[in-house]
Amino acid sequence: MKMFKKNILALAMTASAAMIAHAADITIAYDSDPVSMDPQEQLSAGTLQMGYLLFDPLVFMDANLEIQPRLAESWEKIDDKTMRFHLRKGVKFHSGNEMTAEDVVFSYNRLLSSADFKGLLANYDRIEKVDDYTVDIITKEPYPLVLANMTYLFVMDKDFYTGKDDNGKDKSAIEKSTGTFASMNVSGTGPFKLESRQQGVESVYVKNHDYWADSGNIERLKLVPIKENPTRISALLSGDVDWIYPVAPTDLDRVKDAKGYELYSIPSDRIIFLELNQEVVEPFKDVRVREAVVHAINNKGIVDKIMRGFATPAGQLSPEGYSGHNESLAPRYDLEKAKALMKEAGYEKGFSVTMISPNNRYVNDEKIAQAVAAMLAKINIDVQLTTMPKAQYWDEFEKCENGIQLIGWSSDTGDSANYSEYLTMTRNNETGVGQYNCNGNSNAQLDTLVNQANATLDPEERSALLKQVAKIEYDEAIVVPLHWQNLDWGYKSKISNFPENVNLKNFPLFGDVIVSE
Repeated sequence: MKMFKKNILALAMTASAAMIAHAADITIAYDSDPVSMDPQEQLSAGTLQMGYLLFDPLVFMDANLEIQPRLAESWEKIDDKTMRFHLRKGVKFHSGNEMTAEDVVFSYNRLLSSADFKGLLANYDRIEKVDDYTVDIITKEPYPLVLANMTYLFVMDKDFYTGKDDNGKDKSAIEKSTGTFASMNVSGTGPFKLESRQQGVESVYVKNHDYWADSGNIERLKLVPIKENPTRISALLSGDVDWIYPVAPTDLDRVKDAKGYELYSIPSDRIIFLELNQEVVEPFKDVRVREAVVHAINNKGIVDKIMRGFATPAGQLSPEGYSGHNESLAPRYDLEKAKALMKEAGYEKGFSVTMISPNNRYVNDEKIAQAVAAMLAKINIDVQLTTMPKAQYWDEFEKCENGIQLIGWSSDTGDSANYSEYLTMTRNNETGVGQYNCNGNSNAQLDTLVNQANATLDPEERSALLKQVAKIEYDEAIVVPLHWQNLDWGYKSKISNFPENVNLKNFPLFGDVIVSE
């Protein structure tokens, strides 16, 4: 059985500080709003950030990406395929219902019906209730990432989400952008309760005084979406808001040099990249054309000029330090080679293609998309670019009807395989594998290697398999990597312990944050 005394100590220290500190209200400005209050509706950073406010997962990754207890206070390996989780007792949902193993089983099984999340459970066989406070999670084969996956299992209130709503619809239904019961009504175990929400305007969260753990001193947290970078930084420096994300590259020095403010900047594992849809654009079926696109895009130029150096040019999906990162796969900008590849493939005169990009999801996403369009024009690819807010973008993306899509991805597991599982493996709507693959790509060897890696417990053997996957993705130019994005937060100095309460996946634990006088 594995217990984490240092986390308990950290919570105790937080509690001590919170007793000294006054109750605080803070306002946070993000670049966009979560699309729903359902933690299982969309696999996105906005949804997961909301999840840590209103719900709790079984376990979570701390600032050092180490697994720590949350609703599961301990766990143990029963055999090669079975992990047993021991739940905290006395935890209450916002409804007043007590959390038990029934709620964990309900939440796990509900996740299986989520188009976005079920791919995380593709390697699992089932969940079993052992007793009221114990569950076993059983994989199909030995699987090394069970704990990492369980950071995404936010536990939902079975009684609250079961039955029919006022319109006679199933309360537990998961549907995107349709206004389900779960998307608008909340009963989690989290450190905050939802007081009010006007999507696109503001969401107000209030402290859950019945929270199971000691917590920080934020009494009321208001989240306001501010899309425009200049407006967001002005709101911070004028004192209208207390905390912003992201800080635009052009504004980093303004925050760093401002008295009474802090800038916190760290590298992330979020890759910004392009998908080339072979089902929509005939030329993209030719690997030479896909390679030409890769060679035509100046990754370093985008990082230097648009990101102001606050990103890392990428030649593959997995960042340095991840198990599948292959050091030999570097960015490969070479305009002359791109032109030669287009000529060799018979497309010297080029062709037209539609492209979509969000304009408020990633740092400088619209500017990046515009730069890509300009670069592709140099090899006679006429890009018809459409940008749109995140709330509209994902619905359009999931149609897979455009030739090029700009998106970003952060590994859900802190592991290389997750990029391939969602982005380059053959799309399977039944299992959820390849859910975000709008490339039209299907490579049996790649699929086999990822599946082999996910059944391999030896770290070195697993890494070797995943490096082969990265080489296939590179050689086939399945996607076009651009850069790994930095995470940049700006906030008032009175927010004293923020760096200890956020990880490189950008999941802040605001329930533990201390705000000083």
